[in-house]
This record gives sequence, structure tokens and C-alpha cells, in this order.
Amino acid sequence: MNPKDPKSVLHHYLGSARDVLVWKLEGLSEYDVRRPLTPTGTNLLGLLKHLTGCEVGYFGDTFGRPFPHTLPWLSDDAEDNADMWATAEESREEIVELYRRACAHSDSTIAALDLDAPGVVPHWPDARAHTTLHAVLVHMLAETQRHAGHADIVRELVDGAAGLRPAVSNLPRRDADWWSRHRDRLEQVAREAGER
Repeated sequence: MNPKDPKSVLHHYLGSARDVLVWKLEGLSEYDVRRPLTPTGTNLLGLLKHLTGCEVGYFGDTFGRPFPHTLPWLSDDAEDNADMWATAEESREEIVELYRRACAHSDSTIAALDLDAPGVVPHWPDARAHTTLHAVLVHMLAETQRHAGHADIVRELVDGAAGLRPAVSNLPRRDADWWSRHRDRLEQVAREAGER
């Protein structure tokens, strides 16, 4: 990353967020990567599948650089929310590989275009549909980080694994007993505040 080059900085942080999403799938069973853990069905593999479509749309279609593979969940006749979960027939490896290919395609768009390169996002409101690579990079960085946060929480709900990235947890180094007491303390504080 070149800290004096805005495109390099944005691309670096986008790459870091992408890596986190893939890492959050590691070490889990096929069931656990698909397991819906919120009322709306949020799951780890679905987050990655959704972001595959975002990469393809925002860095491909927006700039007239179509992705060479069809994503059936983005077709006009796909069922609602088809991009947010993986079917039993769609393997984790298939979706991860497709995500990596989509990111590589996006990276080629980012490398080829200047930040002020024009693009059009057809599903955005007319007032901002005509955009630039800079705006799309910022949008995708925010989108990917948002879903990386979802992945953090979902993974912790699956098996208790938490952390920023493999080598840096960014959490206090405490044992399971300490974390249990910490959580119980926060529950007690919440109850006390709720009774006021």
C-alpha cells in the first residue's frame, strides 16, 4: 500500500476486509457455514455469496467490464434473497473460488481505471447512478466491512471464535471463564439499566 495514493489505500483496506470474510469460514463444517443465526437467516457462506454479486456488479457491470461467469442468483427470475444463502448443491469451495475470481476481476478494473473513471449503477437513484471508480471503491469498502462485521458476530455465535484476523485477535487475552464472567456482568448491567 502506498499511503500517498488514495486508490492504493482504498484497495488495500478492501482487500483486508475480503480476506476476513474468507477466513471466517475456515475450520467450520458445511452445516455451520450455512447455519442461519438471525431471524432473517444471516449465515457465513451467504454473506460471501452476496458479496460475490456485489463485486461483479459494482466493479464489472458499472464500468462496462462484465464478469465472464453467470451468477444465477442475480438473474431477474431468481427468488428473493437468493444471494444470501447457499443451496446444498453449491459447495463452499465453489463459492469461495467464485468470490476470489470476482475479486480478481474487480482488482483488474481497479488497476485499469483512474479514480475519476465514470460508471453507471443502474439500481441506484438517478441523482447518483452516474458515479466514479472512487465512489464505488468507497461504497464496496463500506459494504464489505459491514458484512465482515456480520461475519464476526455470526462466527462467534457458531463456535465462539472471535477476532480481527488470524494473527491479531484485537481482543484482550483472557480465558473462557473470564469471558463468561464478563458477559454475565454485562447482562447484569443491562438488566439494572432496564429496570430504571
